[in-house]
Amino acid sequence: MNFILNQRALRLGRHILKTKQTVRQTAQVFGVSKSTVHYDVSKRLKKINFQLYEKIHKILDDNFNSKHIRGGEATRKKFLNQK
Repeated sequence: MNFILNQRALRLGRHILKTKQTVRQTAQVFGVSKSTVHYDVSKRLKKINFQLYEKIHKILDDNFNSKHIRGGEATRKKFLNQK
């Protein structure tokens, strides 16, 4: 069972590294919850492949720091479409 979970964590990490997607987007692609993605790439990946974890952590930090901008843009578009 651990092997399967570790493989999933590696696949999720490689996907995020390749596409620079957010946790939510990655969860949607793989059909799992965002909590699962977050746990896999933050806890499991840290134990399995620390170098990959560090790269993923930087991407997730960038996504986290820019989420208020994406949210503001979505709200702006929503109200522009209502006019």
